[in-house]
Amino acid sequence: MDDSEDDVLAYMAFPAQHRTKLHSTNPLERLNKEVKRRADVVGIFPSEASISRLIGAVLLEANDGWTRCVQPDAAPL
Repeated sequence: MDDSEDDVLAYMAFPAQHRTKLHSTNPLERLNKEVKRRADVVGIFPSEASISRLIGAVLLEANDGWTRCVQPDAAPL
């Protein structure tokens, strides 16, 4: 237990406003649910590349949302 203390408390190195989002798995669960929801809409994928593109698009969208939340003043790329 003592050996894993640094790993367990690693999130404490981040600013206090970020910690509430880091100690929870809710964002990851929400992301997984969104990937599943979009995959269900498509139904059957013609290739593995199409699955990768869908997941990549969902991840990019999530990243844009998270970036806006963390850096509201940042100019879009």
